[in-house]
Amino acid sequence: MPLPTPAHDEEDARWQAVLARDAARDGQFVFAVASTGVYCRPSCAARRPRRENVRFFPIPEAAERAGYRACLRCRPRSFSGSPELKMVRAICRYIEQHLDEPVTLDRLSKEFKQSPFHLQRKFKAVLGITPREYADSSRLKTLKRNLQAGDSVTRAMYDAGYGSSSRLYERTASQLGMTPDKYRRGAIAATIRYACADSPLGRMLIAATDKGVCSIQFGRSDGELLEGLRREFPFALRKQDEGGLHSWAGALLKHMAGKNLDASLPLDIRATAFQRQVWTYLQSIPFGQTKSYREVAQAIGRPSACRAVARACATNPVAVEIPCHRVVREDGTMGGYRWGLERKKALLHMEKSF
Repeated sequence: MPLPTPAHDEEDARWQAVLARDAARDGQFVFAVASTGVYCRPSCAARRPRRENVRFFPIPEAAERAGYRACLRCRPRSFSGSPELKMVRAICRYIEQHLDEPVTLDRLSKEFKQSPFHLQRKFKAVLGITPREYADSSRLKTLKRNLQAGDSVTRAMYDAGYGSSSRLYERTASQLGMTPDKYRRGAIAATIRYACADSPLGRMLIAATDKGVCSIQFGRSDGELLEGLRREFPFALRKQDEGGLHSWAGALLKHMAGKNLDASLPLDIRATAFQRQVWTYLQSIPFGQTKSYREVAQAIGRPSACRAVARACATNPVAVEIPCHRVVREDGTMGGYRWGLERKKALLHMEKSF
């Protein structure tokens, strides 16, 4: 039996702190709940979530980068934590306030009185990305929010800190998966069809645009699945499918039962370049086999990006079709799974049975 890793022990300790509503741990980490899309501090008085729905983050910015929003009840942003975490949060605030300027590592080192090497190392140890990557992520997040709010492309790009050159426009288009003006129209008026069906893992939802599948989720009820779809596509027009999606749902169920498909389902998903790199590799992992987060990071040429690989797995919008369940910890334990650890265990057990 493999020994628990220090990271696994820390997660257990954090979970016990959440169960105990330990105010002494406030500021040391936050926990996010996949079923609600909200993150909280350990002492939050809200009802305790199911363990398989919980993810832990060192600071609020990391939770928000993964798509969660702050709890209005416990206000986790009001707690700063250790001096090191305080510094990383301060760097994040500084970057966010200067998105329209070139914030170089030298500039940050002078502002925070740290050598460029040590500043970047501490920042990456907490968030798993460099300050430059955080700035790119923050610009994209602001751009998407402005486009979803109905701003013009020009205004949204300027407000997010982008210039007006064609090079920047092309770069933004690759991050969004489409041009900004198309993203704006789609975010406001796109039609997404969906269907729910029974599966070996509970209720399953499959949703698609005219171009392909954009969401595959598992849940306990149709209501839970539809709420997840609403959070994922808040501005889209969501319509129950009249039958066209059932063939895709059937193909997915056959694939879960160990039957090879002639071709993958057509996908219409947005991804950063790094997410797309990880997800493409995951689709190459053979049926019934697993890889560790470290092995995935090494395979894509980013050996130090284990945490970023884990985040890419956690943000995968199309369960099973992109098989993030085939990625586990080095010691063989499950790690996390967006749709619950029990489902991950069940999927791996099913695949190894064929």
